[in-house]
Amino acid sequence: MSKVLIIGHHWPEPTTTAAGHRMLQLIEAFSHFGWGVTFVSTASKTEYSLDLEKLGVETASIQLNHFSFDDFIKELDPKYVIFDRFMVEEQFGWRVAQHAPNAVRILNTEDLHSLRKTREGCHKKGEEFTVGTWKQLDTTKREIASIYRSDLSLMVSRFEMGILQEELQIPENLLMHLPFMMEEVTKTTQANWPSFEERKDFITYGNGKHAPNVDSFIYLKKDLWPRIRQELPDANLKIFGAYLPQQIKQMHAPKDGFHVLGWIEKLDLEIQKARIVLAPLRFGAGIKGKITDALKNGSPIVTTKIGEEGMSLNLLSIQSVENSDPTAFVNTAVQLYSKGGLWSEAQKRGLESITEQFSKVKHQNGLHKTLEYLSQNLVQHRNQNFLGALLQHQSMAATKFMGKWIEEKNRN
Repeated sequence: MSKVLIIGHHWPEPTTTAAGHRMLQLIEAFSHFGWGVTFVSTASKTEYSLDLEKLGVETASIQLNHFSFDDFIKELDPKYVIFDRFMVEEQFGWRVAQHAPNAVRILNTEDLHSLRKTREGCHKKGEEFTVGTWKQLDTTKREIASIYRSDLSLMVSRFEMGILQEELQIPENLLMHLPFMMEEVTKTTQANWPSFEERKDFITYGNGKHAPNVDSFIYLKKDLWPRIRQELPDANLKIFGAYLPQQIKQMHAPKDGFHVLGWIEKLDLEIQKARIVLAPLRFGAGIKGKITDALKNGSPIVTTKIGEEGMSLNLLSIQSVENSDPTAFVNTAVQLYSKGGLWSEAQKRGLESITEQFSKVKHQNGLHKTLEYLSQNLVQHRNQNFLGALLQHQSMAATKFMGKWIEEKNRN
C-alpha cells in the first residue's frame, strides 16, 4: 500500500475554511486510491479541527527545527509527501529530500499566497495591481522557489496556472490544475431545495481570519447593503463565519437588516434558505469556496471579477461585476433577487458548472494517474528540472544549516 504523508500548515477545518475543505477532498481522494494517509502538523488543534482518525487517517504532532522529524519520516518511508503551502515546504522540504529522497514531493498551493498578498497591499494603498508589482515581492520569489523545488504543484485556479507559465515560464510538467472535487448534485437533492418563492433574504459567509472576507463584510456594511436595502426594504442580510473579528461583530444591526451571526455548523441549510449569496471580494487569489458552496446549494451568487477568477463560469450562473463598481453590484443583486425567471436560469447554469468543471470522479482519476506516473518516472522528471535541483542544493545549504543551528540552540 502506498503511503502519503501530509504536512499541514494547520489542522484541517472544513467547516470554517475553503482550504480545510480542499484538504479534506485530497484526503478522501488518497483514501479512495487505497493509500494510507498520515497527517502531521506543528500547529495546535482547535475546536473546529476535523477528526481525522474517524476517517482512518494516522495523525501526529511534529516539532519545527527538530531532529525527531528525521527519524519519523525515515521510519514512515512515504511514497508521496504533500506540503500544505510553500511555507511548510521551506521548513520541511530539505529534511524530506535528505531522509526520504525517493518520495514524490508535492506542493499544495491552495492559492498563490504571494498573489493574494500583493493584491491586498495594492488595495490598501489604492493602487492598481500589476504583474510587475507581484514579481517584485519577496514572498513571490520564495513561493516560486518552492514550486521549483517540488516535483509537482497542485493549482486550483486556471488563472494562476496561466500567470506562472506565461509570466515566469514555469514548465508545464511541474504544475497540475486540480480545482475543487465536488459530488454531482442529484435530481433528488434538487427536488428537496426550497423554491424561489420559498427562499428569502441575502447571505454571505467566510472565515474572519481571511483578510479578503473581512474587507468584503466592511464593504457590504458601508457601501453596498444600505443601497440594496433602500431598493428592498424588507430584505435582510445574514453574515456567517468563524473567527469573526470584533469590528465585524460590532456591525450587527438588526434594525437595518444587517445580521452578524458568527459560525454555524450546517451552513448549507442557511445557503438554501437564502435567495441570493453576496461575495463582493475586492482582492484575493485562487478559486473561492464560497462560490462553489453557493452553486452546490442552488443559490445564485453576485460577486466580482476577483470572486469568479480562475473558474471560467457562465455569467448567468455567477453574476459578476467589476471590483470597484458598487452601482452595478447593487443593481445586479436587486434584479436577481426580484426576478424569478432570471434566478431560475442562474441556478440551472450553476449546476451545469459543477458538472463541467468540478467533477469529483474526473479530477480524482486525473490526480491518481499523474501521481502514479511521477512515482514511476521520478529520476527522469527531476533530471528535466535542473533549476529545481539547483534551488534544492542552495536551499539545503542555507535552510538546512539555519534549521540545525536553531535545533542545536533549542537543545542547549
